[in-house]
Amino acid sequence: MAGPFTTDAIVVGAGAVGLACARALARRGDEVIVLEARDAFGQGISSRNSEVLHAGIYYPTGSLKARLCVAGNRLIREYCALHGIALDPCGKLVVATASGEEPALAAIAAQAAANAVPATRMLTGAEARGLEPRLVASAALHCPTSAVFDSHGYMTALLGEIEDHGGRLAVATPFLSAEVTRQGFRLRCGGAEPVTIACQRLVLAPGLGAQEAARAIDGFPPALIPARHLAKGSYFALNAPAPFSRLVYPLPVPGSLGTHYRRDLGGQPLFGPDLEWIDHEDYTPSASHRDRFAAAIRRYWPALDPQALTPAYAGIRPKIHGPGEPQPDFDVCLAERHGLPGLAALFGIESPGLTASLALGDHVARQLAEG
Repeated sequence: MAGPFTTDAIVVGAGAVGLACARALARRGDEVIVLEARDAFGQGISSRNSEVLHAGIYYPTGSLKARLCVAGNRLIREYCALHGIALDPCGKLVVATASGEEPALAAIAAQAAANAVPATRMLTGAEARGLEPRLVASAALHCPTSAVFDSHGYMTALLGEIEDHGGRLAVATPFLSAEVTRQGFRLRCGGAEPVTIACQRLVLAPGLGAQEAARAIDGFPPALIPARHLAKGSYFALNAPAPFSRLVYPLPVPGSLGTHYRRDLGGQPLFGPDLEWIDHEDYTPSASHRDRFAAAIRRYWPALDPQALTPAYAGIRPKIHGPGEPQPDFDVCLAERHGLPGLAALFGIESPGLTASLALGDHVARQLAEG
Protein backbone atom coordinates (compact mmCIF):
# COMPACT_ATOMS: atom_id res chain seq x y z
CA MET A 1 0.00 0.00 0.00
CA ALA A 2 1.50 3.32 -1.14
CA GLY A 3 1.72 6.43 1.00
CA PRO A 4 1.09 7.95 3.32
CA PHE A 5 0.13 11.02 1.33
CA THR A 6 -1.05 14.13 3.17
CA THR A 7 -3.79 16.56 2.27
CA ASP A 8 -5.99 19.06 4.10
CA ALA A 9 -9.37 17.42 3.53
CA ILE A 10 -10.87 14.25 2.13
CA VAL A 11 -14.47 13.79 1.02
CA VAL A 12 -15.79 10.26 0.64
CA GLY A 13 -18.35 10.10 -2.15
CA ALA A 14 -18.46 11.95 -5.48
CA GLY A 15 -22.17 12.52 -5.86
CA ALA A 16 -23.76 15.95 -5.89
CA VAL A 17 -23.51 16.38 -2.10
CA GLY A 18 -19.94 15.10 -1.82
CA LEU A 19 -18.77 17.31 -4.68
CA ALA A 20 -20.56 20.32 -3.19
CA CYS A 21 -18.84 19.71 0.16
CA ALA A 22 -15.47 19.37 -1.58
CA ARG A 23 -16.08 22.58 -3.53
CA ALA A 24 -16.91 24.48 -0.34
CA LEU A 25 -13.79 23.21 1.41
CA ALA A 26 -11.61 24.00 -1.61
CA ARG A 27 -13.01 27.53 -1.81
CA ARG A 28 -11.98 27.98 1.83
CA GLY A 29 -8.41 27.13 0.91
CA ASP A 30 -8.22 23.41 1.66
CA GLU A 31 -6.40 21.00 -0.61
CA VAL A 32 -9.15 18.43 -1.18
CA ILE A 33 -9.22 14.87 -2.46
CA VAL A 34 -12.57 13.30 -3.30
CA LEU A 35 -12.63 9.51 -3.02
CA GLU A 36 -15.09 7.61 -5.22
CA ALA A 37 -15.42 3.82 -5.26
CA ARG A 38 -16.95 3.78 -8.77
CA ASP A 39 -15.17 4.57 -12.01
CA ALA A 40 -16.72 8.05 -12.37
CA PHE A 41 -18.44 10.73 -10.34
CA GLY A 42 -22.20 10.93 -9.89
CA GLN A 43 -22.92 7.25 -10.51
CA GLY A 44 -24.95 6.54 -7.36
CA ILE A 45 -28.02 8.32 -6.02
CA SER A 46 -27.18 11.41 -8.06
CA SER A 47 -27.62 9.53 -11.35
CA ARG A 48 -31.12 8.25 -10.55
CA ASN A 49 -33.24 11.16 -9.36
CA SER A 50 -35.82 13.53 -10.81
CA GLU A 51 -33.40 16.42 -11.40
CA VAL A 52 -36.01 18.61 -9.75
CA LEU A 53 -34.99 21.84 -8.03
CA HIS A 54 -37.35 21.92 -5.07
CA ALA A 55 -38.76 25.09 -3.52
CA GLY A 56 -38.71 24.02 0.16
CA ILE A 57 -42.44 23.94 0.87
CA TYR A 58 -42.81 20.67 2.77
CA TYR A 59 -40.20 20.63 5.52
CA PRO A 60 -40.55 21.66 9.19
CA THR A 61 -39.64 25.28 9.83
CA GLY A 62 -36.08 25.68 11.05
CA SER A 63 -35.01 22.17 9.98
CA LEU A 64 -31.89 21.66 7.91
CA LYS A 65 -34.10 20.43 5.08
CA ALA A 66 -36.15 23.62 5.09
CA ARG A 67 -33.29 26.08 5.51
CA LEU A 68 -30.86 24.40 3.11
CA CYS A 69 -33.50 23.66 0.47
CA VAL A 70 -34.72 27.26 0.29
CA ALA A 71 -31.15 28.59 0.24
CA GLY A 72 -30.01 25.85 -2.15
CA ASN A 73 -32.76 26.63 -4.64
CA ARG A 74 -31.48 30.19 -4.97
CA LEU A 75 -27.82 29.16 -5.02
CA ILE A 76 -28.27 26.51 -7.71
CA ARG A 77 -30.29 28.85 -9.90
CA GLU A 78 -27.45 31.35 -9.70
CA TYR A 79 -24.86 28.61 -10.23
CA CYS A 80 -26.60 27.27 -13.33
CA ALA A 81 -26.79 30.77 -14.82
CA LEU A 82 -23.12 31.43 -14.06
CA HIS A 83 -21.86 28.14 -15.49
CA GLY A 84 -24.24 27.75 -18.43
CA ILE A 85 -25.98 24.69 -16.97
CA ALA A 86 -29.36 23.87 -18.52
CA LEU A 87 -32.34 24.71 -16.30
CA ASP A 88 -36.03 24.76 -17.15
CA PRO A 89 -37.77 27.27 -14.82
CA CYS A 90 -41.08 25.49 -15.30
CA GLY A 91 -42.52 25.92 -11.80
CA LYS A 92 -44.68 23.39 -9.98
CA LEU A 93 -48.33 22.84 -9.13
CA VAL A 94 -49.18 20.83 -6.02
CA VAL A 95 -52.78 19.78 -6.52
CA ALA A 96 -55.80 18.88 -4.46
CA THR A 97 -57.91 16.71 -6.72
CA ALA A 98 -61.05 17.01 -4.58
CA SER A 99 -62.33 19.39 -1.92
CA GLY A 100 -61.52 16.89 0.82
CA GLU A 101 -57.80 17.33 0.05
CA GLU A 102 -57.88 21.11 0.26
CA PRO A 103 -57.14 21.38 4.01
CA ALA A 104 -53.96 19.35 3.54
CA LEU A 105 -52.99 21.57 0.62
CA ALA A 106 -53.64 24.67 2.72
CA ALA A 107 -51.34 23.24 5.40
CA ILE A 108 -48.56 22.90 2.80
CA ALA A 109 -49.15 26.50 1.72
CA ALA A 110 -48.86 27.62 5.35
CA GLN A 111 -45.62 25.64 5.71
CA ALA A 112 -44.26 27.27 2.56
CA ALA A 113 -45.01 30.70 4.02
CA ALA A 114 -43.39 29.78 7.34
CA ASN A 115 -40.28 28.62 5.45
CA ALA A 116 -40.15 31.93 3.52
CA VAL A 117 -40.44 30.17 0.16
CA PRO A 118 -40.77 33.02 -2.34
CA ALA A 119 -43.76 33.67 -4.59
CA THR A 120 -45.92 30.65 -3.72
CA ARG A 121 -49.62 31.24 -4.34
CA MET A 122 -52.83 29.31 -3.80
CA LEU A 123 -54.93 28.86 -6.94
CA THR A 124 -58.54 27.88 -7.44
CA GLY A 125 -59.27 24.90 -9.62
CA ALA A 126 -60.19 27.23 -12.47
CA GLU A 127 -56.94 29.15 -12.11
CA ALA A 128 -54.95 25.90 -12.09
CA ARG A 129 -56.73 24.70 -15.23
CA GLY A 130 -55.99 28.06 -16.82
CA LEU A 131 -52.31 27.18 -16.50
CA GLU A 132 -52.68 23.47 -17.30
CA PRO A 133 -55.95 22.81 -19.17
CA ARG A 134 -55.70 19.00 -18.93
CA LEU A 135 -55.32 19.04 -15.16
CA VAL A 136 -58.02 17.95 -12.70
CA ALA A 137 -57.77 19.98 -9.51
CA SER A 138 -60.13 21.62 -7.07
CA ALA A 139 -57.25 23.83 -5.90
CA ALA A 140 -53.48 24.02 -6.35
CA LEU A 141 -50.40 25.60 -4.83
CA HIS A 142 -48.21 27.29 -7.43
CA CYS A 143 -44.46 27.18 -6.69
CA PRO A 144 -42.72 29.21 -9.41
CA THR A 145 -39.20 28.64 -8.05
CA SER A 146 -39.36 24.88 -8.68
CA ALA A 147 -37.47 23.79 -11.79
CA VAL A 148 -35.77 20.94 -13.63
CA PHE A 149 -32.03 21.17 -14.24
CA ASP A 150 -29.07 19.22 -15.64
CA SER A 151 -27.69 17.50 -12.56
CA HIS A 152 -24.81 15.89 -14.47
CA GLY A 153 -23.77 19.24 -15.91
CA TYR A 154 -24.01 20.65 -12.39
CA MET A 155 -21.71 17.96 -10.98
CA THR A 156 -19.29 18.46 -13.87
CA ALA A 157 -19.09 22.16 -13.00
CA LEU A 158 -18.54 21.37 -9.30
CA LEU A 159 -15.65 19.06 -10.16
CA GLY A 160 -14.18 21.72 -12.43
CA GLU A 161 -14.22 24.20 -9.56
CA ILE A 162 -12.62 21.69 -7.20
CA GLU A 163 -9.82 21.09 -9.69
CA ASP A 164 -9.41 24.83 -10.32
CA HIS A 165 -8.70 25.20 -6.60
CA GLY A 166 -6.09 22.44 -6.62
CA GLY A 167 -8.34 19.55 -5.58
CA ARG A 168 -8.73 16.25 -7.33
CA LEU A 169 -11.01 13.29 -7.78
CA ALA A 170 -9.73 9.77 -7.17
CA VAL A 171 -12.08 7.30 -8.87
CA ALA A 172 -12.04 3.52 -8.38
CA THR A 173 -10.62 4.28 -4.94
CA PRO A 174 -12.91 2.89 -2.25
CA PHE A 175 -12.58 4.13 1.31
CA LEU A 176 -11.70 1.16 3.53
CA SER A 177 -11.07 2.54 7.02
CA ALA A 178 -9.74 5.45 9.05
CA GLU A 179 -7.95 5.87 12.34
CA VAL A 180 -7.78 9.02 14.42
CA THR A 181 -4.40 10.73 14.77
CA ARG A 182 -3.19 13.84 16.57
CA GLN A 183 -3.36 15.75 13.28
CA GLY A 184 -6.69 14.34 12.14
CA PHE A 185 -7.19 11.04 10.32
CA ARG A 186 -5.24 8.38 8.47
CA LEU A 187 -7.28 6.67 5.77
CA ARG A 188 -6.78 3.34 4.05
CA CYS A 189 -8.04 3.33 0.49
CA GLY A 190 -8.40 0.37 -1.86
CA GLY A 191 -8.47 -0.09 -5.60
CA ALA A 192 -5.86 -1.18 -8.10
CA GLU A 193 -3.21 0.87 -6.26
CA PRO A 194 -4.12 0.91 -2.54
CA VAL A 195 -2.94 4.01 -0.71
CA THR A 196 -2.82 5.56 2.74
CA ILE A 197 -3.77 9.25 3.00
CA ALA A 198 -3.58 11.53 6.04
CA CYS A 199 -5.88 14.53 6.39
CA GLN A 200 -7.11 17.08 8.94
CA ARG A 201 -10.75 17.13 7.86
CA LEU A 202 -12.89 14.25 6.69
CA VAL A 203 -16.41 14.34 5.22
CA LEU A 204 -18.45 11.17 4.74
CA ALA A 205 -20.96 11.69 1.93
CA PRO A 206 -21.27 8.29 0.22
CA GLY A 207 -25.07 8.16 0.17
CA LEU A 208 -26.18 4.57 0.58
CA GLY A 209 -22.73 3.72 1.98
CA ALA A 210 -22.76 6.25 4.80
CA GLN A 211 -23.39 3.75 7.59
CA GLU A 212 -20.69 1.37 6.38
CA ALA A 213 -18.21 4.24 6.10
CA ALA A 214 -18.96 5.46 9.62
CA ARG A 215 -18.47 1.97 11.03
CA ALA A 216 -15.05 1.87 9.36
CA ILE A 217 -13.80 4.87 11.39
CA ASP A 218 -12.01 3.85 14.57
CA GLY A 219 -13.77 5.48 17.52
CA PHE A 220 -17.00 6.50 15.80
CA PRO A 221 -19.76 5.78 18.33
CA PRO A 222 -21.93 2.94 16.95
CA ALA A 223 -25.00 4.36 18.70
CA LEU A 224 -24.84 7.44 16.45
CA ILE A 225 -25.03 5.42 13.23
CA PRO A 226 -28.71 5.35 12.18
CA ALA A 227 -30.24 2.26 10.65
CA ARG A 228 -30.21 2.24 6.86
CA HIS A 229 -33.51 1.72 5.06
CA LEU A 230 -33.69 1.32 1.29
CA ALA A 231 -36.66 2.99 -0.39
CA LYS A 232 -36.78 2.21 -4.09
CA GLY A 233 -38.55 4.50 -6.49
CA SER A 234 -39.46 3.49 -10.04
CA TYR A 235 -40.08 5.92 -12.89
CA PHE A 236 -42.30 5.40 -15.93
CA ALA A 237 -41.96 7.23 -19.25
CA LEU A 238 -45.01 8.39 -21.17
CA ASN A 239 -44.96 7.43 -24.85
CA ALA A 240 -47.25 10.28 -25.81
CA PRO A 241 -47.07 14.08 -26.03
CA ALA A 242 -46.37 15.86 -22.76
CA PRO A 243 -49.68 16.69 -21.06
CA PHE A 244 -48.32 19.50 -18.88
CA SER A 245 -45.64 22.17 -19.14
CA ARG A 246 -45.13 22.45 -15.37
CA LEU A 247 -44.22 19.95 -12.69
CA VAL A 248 -47.40 18.44 -11.25
CA TYR A 249 -47.34 16.90 -7.77
CA PRO A 250 -50.16 15.27 -5.83
CA LEU A 251 -50.31 15.65 -2.08
CA PRO A 252 -47.40 13.87 -0.37
CA VAL A 253 -47.80 10.45 1.20
CA PRO A 254 -45.79 9.08 4.15
CA GLY A 255 -42.16 8.77 3.08
CA SER A 256 -42.67 10.25 -0.39
CA LEU A 257 -43.81 13.37 -2.25
CA GLY A 258 -46.17 11.23 -4.29
CA THR A 259 -46.08 9.97 -7.87
CA HIS A 260 -45.50 13.22 -9.71
CA TYR A 261 -45.10 14.40 -13.30
CA ARG A 262 -42.19 16.12 -14.92
CA ARG A 263 -40.90 16.80 -18.39
CA ASP A 264 -37.14 16.28 -18.59
CA LEU A 265 -34.79 18.66 -20.39
CA GLY A 266 -35.11 16.61 -23.57
CA GLY A 267 -38.91 16.94 -23.51
CA GLN A 268 -39.65 13.38 -22.34
CA PRO A 269 -42.69 13.17 -20.03
CA LEU A 270 -41.99 11.06 -16.92
CA PHE A 271 -43.91 9.99 -13.83
CA GLY A 272 -42.45 8.89 -10.51
CA PRO A 273 -40.94 7.91 -8.27
CA ASP A 274 -43.22 5.71 -6.26
CA LEU A 275 -42.17 4.18 -2.93
CA GLU A 276 -41.17 0.55 -2.44
CA TRP A 277 -39.32 -0.62 0.67
CA ILE A 278 -36.65 -3.18 -0.25
CA ASP A 279 -33.93 -5.10 1.59
CA HIS A 280 -31.15 -5.01 -1.02
CA GLU A 281 -30.02 -2.67 -3.77
CA ASP A 282 -32.07 -3.26 -6.91
CA TYR A 283 -32.20 -0.71 -9.71
CA THR A 284 -34.57 -2.54 -12.03
CA PRO A 285 -37.73 -0.45 -12.48
CA SER A 286 -40.76 -2.33 -11.16
CA ALA A 287 -42.78 -2.91 -14.32
CA SER A 288 -45.52 -4.57 -12.28
CA HIS A 289 -46.30 -1.18 -10.71
CA ARG A 290 -47.83 0.22 -13.90
CA ASP A 291 -51.44 -0.16 -12.74
CA ARG A 292 -50.56 1.50 -9.42
CA PHE A 293 -48.93 4.37 -11.33
CA ALA A 294 -51.92 4.72 -13.62
CA ALA A 295 -54.33 4.91 -10.70
CA ALA A 296 -52.26 7.62 -8.98
CA ILE A 297 -51.83 9.65 -12.17
CA ARG A 298 -55.47 9.46 -13.18
CA ARG A 299 -56.44 11.31 -10.03
CA TYR A 300 -55.04 14.49 -11.59
CA TRP A 301 -54.98 13.44 -15.28
CA PRO A 302 -57.93 11.11 -16.01
CA ALA A 303 -57.14 11.04 -19.74
CA LEU A 304 -54.03 8.92 -19.21
CA ASP A 305 -53.80 5.80 -21.38
CA PRO A 306 -52.03 3.26 -19.13
CA GLN A 307 -50.66 1.47 -22.20
CA ALA A 308 -48.56 4.57 -22.90
CA LEU A 309 -46.57 4.04 -19.68
CA THR A 310 -43.30 2.12 -19.98
CA PRO A 311 -40.71 1.45 -17.22
CA ALA A 312 -37.84 3.94 -17.44
CA TYR A 313 -35.43 3.62 -14.50
CA ALA A 314 -35.31 3.33 -10.72
CA GLY A 315 -33.42 4.95 -7.86
CA ILE A 316 -33.00 4.25 -4.16
CA ARG A 317 -33.44 6.80 -1.38
CA PRO A 318 -30.97 6.48 1.55
CA LYS A 319 -33.60 6.71 4.27
CA ILE A 320 -32.88 6.62 7.99
CA HIS A 321 -36.48 5.84 8.90
CA GLY A 322 -38.56 2.80 8.11
CA PRO A 323 -42.17 2.28 7.07
CA GLY A 324 -44.60 4.03 9.38
CA GLU A 325 -41.88 5.99 11.18
CA PRO A 326 -41.67 9.81 11.20
CA GLN A 327 -39.46 11.26 8.47
CA PRO A 328 -36.39 12.82 10.14
CA ASP A 329 -34.23 15.76 9.18
CA PHE A 330 -30.89 15.47 7.43
CA ASP A 331 -28.41 13.97 9.91
CA VAL A 332 -25.15 15.94 9.77
CA CYS A 333 -23.15 14.35 12.58
CA LEU A 334 -20.31 16.56 13.85
CA ALA A 335 -17.74 16.51 16.65
CA GLU A 336 -20.15 17.93 19.23
CA ARG A 337 -21.94 14.57 18.99
CA HIS A 338 -19.35 12.00 17.98
CA GLY A 339 -16.29 13.56 19.66
CA LEU A 340 -13.95 13.33 16.65
CA PRO A 341 -12.84 16.87 15.65
CA GLY A 342 -12.61 17.45 11.92
CA LEU A 343 -15.17 14.80 10.95
CA ALA A 344 -18.60 15.35 9.37
CA ALA A 345 -20.70 12.25 8.72
CA LEU A 346 -23.80 12.74 6.55
CA PHE A 347 -26.68 10.30 6.92
CA GLY A 348 -30.12 10.25 5.31
CA ILE A 349 -29.38 12.85 2.64
CA GLU A 350 -32.39 12.04 0.47
CA SER A 351 -34.69 14.56 -1.21
CA PRO A 352 -34.23 17.53 -1.15
CA GLY A 353 -30.51 16.66 -1.00
CA LEU A 354 -29.78 17.61 -4.61
CA THR A 355 -31.48 21.00 -4.23
CA ALA A 356 -29.81 21.59 -0.86
CA SER A 357 -26.37 20.43 -1.98
CA LEU A 358 -24.63 23.80 -2.45
CA ALA A 359 -26.03 25.15 0.80
CA LEU A 360 -25.29 21.86 2.56
CA GLY A 361 -21.69 21.93 1.33
CA ASP A 362 -21.26 25.46 2.66
CA HIS A 363 -22.85 24.43 5.97
CA VAL A 364 -20.52 21.44 6.42
CA ALA A 365 -17.39 23.41 5.48
CA ARG A 366 -18.33 26.22 7.86
CA GLN A 367 -19.04 23.83 10.72
CA LEU A 368 -15.69 22.09 10.26
CA ALA A 369 -13.85 25.41 10.12
CA GLU A 370 -15.53 26.60 13.31
CA GLY A 371 -15.20 23.51 15.31
